[in-house]
Amino acid sequence: MPPASNPTPPAPPSERLMSLDALRGFDMFWIVGGAGILRALEKFSGSPVLSGIRQQLTHVDWAGFRFYDLIFPLFVFIAGVSLTFSTGKAVERAGKAGAVKRLLTRGLLLFLVGVFYSGGISQGLDGIRWLGVLNRIALASTAAGILLVFLPIRALLGVCAGILLGYWALFAWVPVRAVQLTPATVQEGMARTGATNALQLYQNTTQRVRGVYEPGLNVVNHFDFEHLPGKRYDTYYDPEGILSTFPAIATCLLGVFAGALLRQGSLRPTQRTLRLLLAGLGCLAVGYAWNGAFPIEKKLWSSSFVLFAGGWSFLLLAGFYQVVDGWNRQRWCQPFVWIGTNAITLYLLASIVGYGSVAGRFLSPELRTRLGTTGEVLQAAGGLLVLFLFARALHRRKLFLRL
Repeated sequence: MPPASNPTPPAPPSERLMSLDALRGFDMFWIVGGAGILRALEKFSGSPVLSGIRQQLTHVDWAGFRFYDLIFPLFVFIAGVSLTFSTGKAVERAGKAGAVKRLLTRGLLLFLVGVFYSGGISQGLDGIRWLGVLNRIALASTAAGILLVFLPIRALLGVCAGILLGYWALFAWVPVRAVQLTPATVQEGMARTGATNALQLYQNTTQRVRGVYEPGLNVVNHFDFEHLPGKRYDTYYDPEGILSTFPAIATCLLGVFAGALLRQGSLRPTQRTLRLLLAGLGCLAVGYAWNGAFPIEKKLWSSSFVLFAGGWSFLLLAGFYQVVDGWNRQRWCQPFVWIGTNAITLYLLASIVGYGSVAGRFLSPELRTRLGTTGEVLQAAGGLLVLFLFARALHRRKLFLRL
């Protein structure tokens, strides 16, 4: 009898994973309609269970973590996973220089779309918001992609760790002026000192502090106040500001590590899932432990926040990958796939026209008034229907805008 041959190891996935599109769509779903329908249902029913869920669909005021605080970093994480598939192909086709050119072109386009999304030049040059949600995705994914072109995964692990530790050191060691840049405290400080504006109050403050993480009283917010031009979302600084972009790159690199794990040809689906789960639990544990010294704070994109949100991102990816691609259970997630393959397009349209507003055109003002909270539920549900129908139409016609 011929000797038994070793089983051929499974090949790494070379095409777009359906689970990745489904997870991206699941993430975007809550922004463009899912949160709205739950809020309407909670208001209609008064259910304490729905009330608790609705609270998870709001951001914490400052330090802490809720489900809604995961939406943004999860999208950045998924962008990192996608980079491992797209960047490798770009290097094979056009070389490293061509891959970098492609990354820079896509990043610049998404950055400009982000400027448009935040109002463009409608308020003049001084009113441009240069750094926002889409801008952060553009900068983080472009930087992570370029690093991926030139560095192996082991080196990228060192880069990621260096960013997180360096960002922590920035808060711990760099002194800042002892002035809190929030509208209320600035007004109080101006009345107390006789300063005529926030800049004068800031420059006249001589006392220094370090290792502080309060809103408007930390090195990241102060750096934005001094150096970020244009409009700032929080008056004197921006939650998507300059320095906090660097740990966002680390978030994207976590996605790169997850993508590299998915592409390991020596692993079977269940083995990939297990490693994703272990990576997620490890990130959660380190991020939670670090919270005592460096608070989990989305608006600062703190290092502990990167790891804590990254941990949940690994776990969600593990679950979607195992069910959708490992077990091939794909019918249930098709609506999420429709959204995920056109996530940026649907996000922009949600801001410009609003799916609920479109659905509301089928309800007269008198009928909405008569229906009360029932009308709000119907309008929110109608908005979801509009979203799904439009996303499905784009998907069936293979019309994809991928930046």
